[in-house]
Amino acid sequence: MDVKTESPARLTGNSKTAPECAGCQKVIRERYLLKALDQFWHEDCLKCTCCDCRLGEVGSTLFTKANLILCKRDYLRLFGTTGLCSACNKTIPAFEMVMRARGNVYHLECFACQQCNHRFCVGDKFYLFENKILCEYDYEERMLFASFPYNYNNLSQIKKQARGLQTGPRDDGSSGYGSGDSPYDGRA
Repeated sequence: MDVKTESPARLTGNSKTAPECAGCQKVIRERYLLKALDQFWHEDCLKCTCCDCRLGEVGSTLFTKANLILCKRDYLRLFGTTGLCSACNKTIPAFEMVMRARGNVYHLECFACQQCNHRFCVGDKFYLFENKILCEYDYEERMLFASFPYNYNNLSQIKKQARGLQTGPRDDGSSGYGSGDSPYDGRA
């Protein structure tokens, strides 16, 4: 349902005939009024039944159900459906913002790589693998390890090599110039 702000004189074409408020049943003499539910309202009279917030101030929509006039938050709190976060398995209130990946729903703070806890930004790639969210790096790492025959020794050796690549080259103390009389054999 939309809420519109109007001028009473413009509505009637005559400044002497002012509409009546649907909330308090008094004539609306203010400069502006609200139109909602095909009725006219004082700005102070069109309020959420639950939280008493002025609906003209919180946006241009209102919700009605069971003879209640509600703001969006209270409507979702009372009549929205709740669900469980796919990462933490805790309840997600109906009014809370969420992230979705295929059929899974997540709290905003839970929408992160479940391997390294990297929080995603707009434009970041993520992968849903075995019902877990992974960043691009962790997904590619899993795919790489999955392509090798599963052997703990091979996996351990690959991880050691990967760590060696991440730490960078070691300095053997030489300048890089010379006759090569004492070649670097790769041992520290």
